[in-house]
Amino acid sequence: MNRLGLRFGKEATKAPILLRQAQSGDAAARDQLIRDFSPFILKTASQSVGRFLHPGTDEEISVAYLAFNEAITCYDQDKGGAFLGFAHTVIKRRILDYQRRERRSLEVPLSSLEVQDAQGEHAIPALEVIAKAAWLIRGDEENRRLEIAEYSSILKAHGLSLAELPQVSPKHQDARRGAIRIGRVIAENPDYRAHVLARSGLPVSTLMKQEGFSRKVLERHRKYILAVALLLMHDLPYLHEYLLER
Repeated sequence: MNRLGLRFGKEATKAPILLRQAQSGDAAARDQLIRDFSPFILKTASQSVGRFLHPGTDEEISVAYLAFNEAITCYDQDKGGAFLGFAHTVIKRRILDYQRRERRSLEVPLSSLEVQDAQGEHAIPALEVIAKAAWLIRGDEENRRLEIAEYSSILKAHGLSLAELPQVSPKHQDARRGAIRIGRVIAENPDYRAHVLARSGLPVSTLMKQEGFSRKVLERHRKYILAVALLLMHDLPYLHEYLLER
């Protein structure tokens, strides 16, 4: 596997060249790259919604192709990380955005979900709308369940557990926000990320020297900061929203 993380047989040899050409404005190279990685796009889209998607029927496929095209434009190799990993993240997030928009379109007053019966009574709900809303909710629950299992495995690999997070979480909101900010700084810096992944610990001295963070804060909230950094380093959008954006 090369640095771009492209492993699709013969496509792997030409993909880095096509990617550079596409980012330089070569539309034909961009189209070829999208065609070559259609199986990857379809697989990622299906994984994101938790079911097989049917071309021509499921709008998530169109969303996934647009997201892959966006990934081609936005990918920056100098920031580290494989291109396909980056594209995978963009596709999942764009599909999540699409699902959120779909849910919001269903958030209408209950009165509008009723129709009149023969006696003029407003009592019969629009069942097809309710069924679609219920399907979307079930899909969200399954995605969250899968992400929780993945995050639990990630934490375990670094000597942490989900069970202890409530105990190590800062009690005061300001302290919690500060710890999350440190976690973001770590997750966004390739050197800090590499240290965490290799040693399952924080680069305390470097964070103090280069970022000005307090040793007391880093040591007091070490486990929570590490858990936040690991969460942000991985493609877990549902948990990002639930744990970090509330």
